[in-house]
Amino acid sequence: MLLLHLKLKSNARHPSALGKFEEIVNASKGKKIVMFLDYDGTLAPIVADPDQAFMTNEMREAVFSFVKLAGLYYAGSHGMDIEGPPKKRKFKKGNQAVLFQPASEFLPMIDEVYKTLLEKTKSIPGAIVENNKFCLSVHFRCVDEKRWAALAEQVRLVLNQYPKLKLTQGRKVLEIRPTIKWDKGRALEFLLESLGFANSKHVLPVYIGDDRTDEDAFKVLRNRGQGFGILVSKAPKETNASYSLQEPSEVKEFLRRLVEWKRLCLRPHY
Repeated sequence: MLLLHLKLKSNARHPSALGKFEEIVNASKGKKIVMFLDYDGTLAPIVADPDQAFMTNEMREAVFSFVKLAGLYYAGSHGMDIEGPPKKRKFKKGNQAVLFQPASEFLPMIDEVYKTLLEKTKSIPGAIVENNKFCLSVHFRCVDEKRWAALAEQVRLVLNQYPKLKLTQGRKVLEIRPTIKWDKGRALEFLLESLGFANSKHVLPVYIGDDRTDEDAFKVLRNRGQGFGILVSKAPKETNASYSLQEPSEVKEFLRRLVEWKRLCLRPHY
């Protein structure tokens, strides 16, 4: 099974974003907060069936109250499928506009591998192959632990025929994506540039995520010396994030506190 190795700092040195809330908002004074949020495991709990990973109404309200949704950007497949408000459009897709798809040429290959993996893994109970358009996810959360190695071997054998695709591991998931130089960190940089914030000193990017793939974004913020990452994890982990939260309910509370802080800041003082 392929593992993603990162030389990072211990999460034990990264305190709770709730416990250090005042420290965070003090750093944002006079700046515009640009919020980047992962979905599974951050806004929505990890569930056995990825198609059932929905955020709660309370979380949706907290997100809406903070970002208002009108200027919301969506990035899927590790940042390889980015959509934004129509005013920034290259071409429109529904109510959104496709901004950037650096791996479009891989779509036929990914679809072919998806169909092959469905066939190869159907003999392993609990295995779920998810097509995320520009990447594939093979979930083994519901697979008997004794079958994990067999599942990983089946995936590896399939990918041996596709050298332009690479395999990484997330939280009980094997992820397959194109071997292009693109990840969540590069997607974060692209979005900051698209928003006109690439060289601005008056913004504070905040990225909240729970997976190894989010480390690319945490690392970008740490290297920029601007903004910070927040890791969502109940257990201490090695990370480039500056702060941590334990689970989606704490993410919701953090967003609610940001909303209240923003409301107080905008209240007229007499």
